[in-house]
This record gives sequence, structure tokens and C-alpha cells, in this order.
Amino acid sequence: MNTGKNSGERAHARRSGIRIMGQLIGLVKPLLPVMLLAIALGTIGYLCAIFLTILAGFGLMHIILEPMQEFLGYALTPEQAGIFLGASPGALFIALAVIAVMRGILHYGEQYCNHFIAFKLLAIIRHKVFAVLRKLCPAKLEGRDKGNLISVITSDIELLEVFYAHTISPIAIAALTSLVMILFIGQFSAAAAVLALAGYVVVGAVIPLYFGSRGADKGMEFRNGFGNLNSFILDSLRGLDETIQYRQGGKRREEMAERSDELGRMQKGLNRLEASQRSVTNLAILIFSFAMLSLMIVLRQAEIVSVTGMLVGTIAMMGSFGPVTALASLSNNLNQTLASGERVLSLLEEMPQVEEVSGRDATGFTKAAAEHVDFTYETEQILKDYSMEIPQGKIIGIHGASGSGKSTLLKLLMRFWDVQGGRISISDKDVRDINTADLRAMESYVTQETCLFHDSIANNIAVGKPGASREEIMEAAKKASIHDFIMTLPKGYDTEVGELGDTLSGGEKQRIGIARAFLHDAPFILLDEPTSNLDSLNEGIILKSLKEGRGDKTVLLVSHRKSTMNVADVVYEMDNGRIS
Repeated sequence: MNTGKNSGERAHARRSGIRIMGQLIGLVKPLLPVMLLAIALGTIGYLCAIFLTILAGFGLMHIILEPMQEFLGYALTPEQAGIFLGASPGALFIALAVIAVMRGILHYGEQYCNHFIAFKLLAIIRHKVFAVLRKLCPAKLEGRDKGNLISVITSDIELLEVFYAHTISPIAIAALTSLVMILFIGQFSAAAAVLALAGYVVVGAVIPLYFGSRGADKGMEFRNGFGNLNSFILDSLRGLDETIQYRQGGKRREEMAERSDELGRMQKGLNRLEASQRSVTNLAILIFSFAMLSLMIVLRQAEIVSVTGMLVGTIAMMGSFGPVTALASLSNNLNQTLASGERVLSLLEEMPQVEEVSGRDATGFTKAAAEHVDFTYETEQILKDYSMEIPQGKIIGIHGASGSGKSTLLKLLMRFWDVQGGRISISDKDVRDINTADLRAMESYVTQETCLFHDSIANNIAVGKPGASREEIMEAAKKASIHDFIMTLPKGYDTEVGELGDTLSGGEKQRIGIARAFLHDAPFILLDEPTSNLDSLNEGIILKSLKEGRGDKTVLLVSHRKSTMNVADVVYEMDNGRIS
């Protein structure tokens, strides 16, 4: 077994654009009535725009045909002239004005419905994404390219607004409008209807699908490159102090410029593809428009259609490409939209490496153990045939060099991942059989890097116990030897720590992390390098507080420092995933 295997396999299993669109459309189900309303409004609106052109043609026919009768010396028959000569110019003008106003109102209604659906669905998708992340984490974030993940849950989801607001209903509107116009043109000639059908299919389907297939990989490459650039920028911002100190600014700037230029080249490629498609689409519209005109002239000469049918059929064809042209232009940005959709769908479909457990008998903590554990992360074996006992009420120390597997052991005890061989047990029960809620309640985990939120110190400590009183927070801070420092601050416990806790030193952040663990009040405390950012004096204070404040709690203390092990009852040496 290989952690991360499923997500890796999915990354190579690209799905088709049609499948992506189908799955994204499936998310519209809760808002289907609004979507149907948008399609109805859009279809009627486009028909208004098309018949606005046709009615304008009526007026021109009125102007042209009357003088023509005098010139020809005979009156055109009703079949030849159609209904135009009987139509009042005033009535035509009123009809044009009414249809023009309706077109504006219907277009507004369609856009309102589409954007309502889009923004509502973006909120729904974000809720789904964060619900999935809750199941996938914390394993998902271990070694994860966080910038790329941020890109997925921000810009990729945001880009789906184009799909929901400007893609789904235009497809349906183009199909319905084209069907109506085929039937309308078919009243004059079946051959003209077939030609119209061919034109709509070529402009609205064949050309977009052809160029879409050419740009699919480029779209995904661009979105991945954009995510990687986000990761690089995030990494650069976090390491800004070190970059300035060691004069690496020029190198980072050059690399950022190279990545930006590469993205620019990708964007130019997509733009060239877009320009090519637009040119081919316009050429196809011209060809089919002139083809319809030529066909109608031939049919008129053969007296199959009237003068009215010839001119109106041609006008109807030329003026009805709007919906399919809008559909054709979708694929200009559709490649990136579908790439974003695939990245979001892949995240939503990703299975957690560790399934949460519930419904089992409640478990309390008595002891913990690792029994002949084998664990491999991706291709690197971290632990091999590893065993150790963690008795209740003791401080157990694990000492070893970086990379020897110490932190991995703690994460296995927290069940970030499952072992591939052997078992991790608590109270003689495999952690895979313990309710996840029980496991989290009985363990307090302090990581090497304490994450602080842009909030007050009190609220940051209270993460360990939501709803904790100020007295409980202060007591935990005292046990972590951070209370006196907090009281020297202008606002005490209400002092804001700044973004990522940048206003505090590494040691102060670590002690806040330890205060959280004390506040959580779990019987089993796991400490991963809790004194790595402390000097000898503060390390001694923390270790003394830990020994005196833990009560009857069991502590598993991991460190590469020999001095940290002085507080432990039993010390194990770890060497490349083995206890010695």
C-alpha cells in the first residue's frame, strides 16, 4: 500500500470534457427550476432578436416591392409577395419597438437567473469542498503543495462561475432557438431547413469541439502552472526574511519571472487558439449565409419559393447565428473552465486515506503501543518492523536524528495514516477500531510548527477547548510558562498575534501550542520537538512545567535534543525507523 496512491492515479486519469460538463451540470439539480426559467427567457429573448431582424426585413420589403410592381408593369401575386404588402408600416414599427423592449427585459431576466445560479452554486461547491477537506485532512496537507490546493479552492472554483452563468443555459438556448428557426425556415423549403441545420451544427458544435479538443491539455497545463506559481509565491512570502538575509532575492525574482513568462507563453498559445477559432467560426457563418442566399435564389428561379420566402429565409438564416455563435465562443475559455472543473471534481471525489470511525464502543486511554509496524510514505519506507510500549502515566522520550521516523510515529498514533503492516493500538485496541471522536478526545498533539490564527492570544489558546473560560485559558498558559509573558503585553490575553503569529517568537508560539494541549486536557499528550525553538533556560522551564503540570497524564516526547530527554522516565533511541 502507498499513501497518496489514489490521488496519484486520479491525476493521470483525465476525464473527457463532456463528462466534466455532465458532472458539473449534475450539481445544478437543487436549482433546476431557476435554470429552466433562465433557458426559457434566453430562448424567447434570442427569438425576439432574430425576429427583430426579420420584421425589419418586412419593412424593407414594403419599401422595395411597391415600386417594383410599377417597374414590372404588373402586380405581384399574394404568393409572390407574401404578407408584406398587406402589412401596415405603423404596425411593423410598433411590433419592432415592442420586440426590442422585450428582448432587453428577457435578456436581463436570463442573466439574473444565470448569475443567481452561478453564485449560489459556487457557495454550495465551496461547502462541499471544505466538507471533503475535513475528511481528507490532516493527511491531505502532509507534504501537500498548499499553494496548488489554495488555487483549487479559490481561483478554480471562481472560474466555474463562467460555466454556470455563461455555459449551461447558452447550450440549451442555442439548441432550442436553432430548432425553432429550422422549423421556421422549413416553411419555405425543406432543403433550406437542412442547410440551416448543417450551419448551426458546424458553427455551434463541430468547430467548438474541434478546437476544444486541441486546447484541452493546454488548458489543464495552464491551470496547473497557475497553481504552481501560487505555491512558489506563497513559499517566497513565508521565507521572505531568509531570502533578504542571504541575499537570494535576485534568484527568487528570476525564478518568479521565468515561471510568469512560461505562464505567459501558455496564455499566448491559448489566445492564438481562440483567435483561430473565432476566424474559422466567422468564415463558416459567411459561407453558410451565402450558401443560403444562393440556394434561395435557385429555388426562386425554379418557382419553389416566393420572393418573400427567398428574402425572409435568407434574412432568418443570417440573423439566427447569434445563439450558436455565443456557444462557439464559449470554448475560448472553456478549456480553462473544464480544467478547473476537473481539478475541483477530482478533489470532491478524492477518498480519504483514513476513514473516520463511529458507532463503536467508547474507548478510554490506558496505554498505547506500536506492534511490528511497517509504514511507507509514497516510495520511502519510514518505519520497518517497529515496536514499542507506552505505559500509562509515564513520560516516554524518543530521541533520534531528523528523518528517523519520530514525527511519523506521532502521526500514526493520531491516525493521520494507517500502517501497512503491524498495528498501532491504544488500550489494547487497534486505532482503526476506535471511534475517531474518542481518539481525538484522548490525545493532545503539539506539532513542530504551531499554527496561530490572526486573532487574540486567548482565542488561539482556546482552540484546544472551544468555549473555555478565561480562567481555564490562563491556567493552561501558566502550565506552559507563557502566562507571565502574556501579562506583560499591552492588552494581555486580548493581544492580537498577527497573521501566522508573526508578532511572536518561535518559542512563544510553541508555548502557546503547549498551552492548547494542556487546555485540551487529554490523558495522552504527544509532543513533537516542543523545545526546538527555545533556549536552554526556557527549555528547562517548559520541561519543569511539563513534569509538574501533567498530573497523571501520559506523555510521548519526541526530540532530537539530548537535553530534552532529561525529563523522560524512559528514553528510546530511534535510528532509521527502528528502536534501539
